[in-house]
Amino acid sequence: MKVLVTGGSGFLGRSVVAGLTAVGREVVSADLLPPAVEMDVTSQSAVDAVIGSVRPEVVVHLASIVTPGPDSTRELEYAVDVTGTRHVLDACVAHGVRRVVVSSSGAAYGYHADSPAWITEDQPVRGNEEFAYSHHKRLVEEMLPSYGSLEQVVLRIGTILGASVDNQITALFERKRLLKIRGAESPFVFIWDTDVVAVIQQAVTGSVTGVFNVAGDGALTITEIAALLEKPVLTIPEPLLRAALAVASRLRLSPYGPEQTMFLQYRPVLDNTRLKSVFGYTPTRTSRQAFDEWRESRRSY
Repeated sequence: MKVLVTGGSGFLGRSVVAGLTAVGREVVSADLLPPAVEMDVTSQSAVDAVIGSVRPEVVVHLASIVTPGPDSTRELEYAVDVTGTRHVLDACVAHGVRRVVVSSSGAAYGYHADSPAWITEDQPVRGNEEFAYSHHKRLVEEMLPSYGSLEQVVLRIGTILGASVDNQITALFERKRLLKIRGAESPFVFIWDTDVVAVIQQAVTGSVTGVFNVAGDGALTITEIAALLEKPVLTIPEPLLRAALAVASRLRLSPYGPEQTMFLQYRPVLDNTRLKSVFGYTPTRTSRQAFDEWRESRRSY
């Protein structure tokens, strides 16, 4: 089986390429950064050329902008996340790809006050327009049904932790005090990075298709996380935080605007029942175990 991985030079992409190679798949990594085969997903001709020459049986589509750089724009992020995905899907259909595995996110559900305490795959995707990543994941999922000739596995992934993971979420936990909005626990669900790779490997080689939340069992509130880290919690009323972020954003003192209060208040909490019972994968670590292992890995630095 020949597999092409878009975004193969990224943190997750490198692990997926290595994991698939280790189990005997012929893997081609495609990205803008070496040593991958150069492929700019914003260019339909570039995507066609690579997929047309490689002729993979399965495409794992990971390419997206998760953490925008300081010079990023919403237009660029849309071009990569949404238009880029359309280019990949069109090329898959044109060149006879059998199956596509798409890395979506729990963020596709959006951040809403009326979200259920535990979100299942039956809930609609309502990614907020205020958050580029959330909105774009929603738009990607909305386009997927029009590509019915492709076998599809869509993975709505929770917050990834791992020994070497360093991202916007872990940066929150590195602060001296953890921030909490008064009256909102907004739990985190975590998934260990090797579990994500294992799920993608199974999605490539298995027969099951569909949409699956990818998260460990259970969840941790910000209060519980603070206690595990032995750090104080700074609890702020939402209107006060919203006003402070509005001023800081206007003065360019913070990359975050007032809309970020929704991210802290209404985080989607992923139910993984379908992952275990239908897809057939049980994560090796619960959310608590993943967090504990990440915490221990940070202490060794």
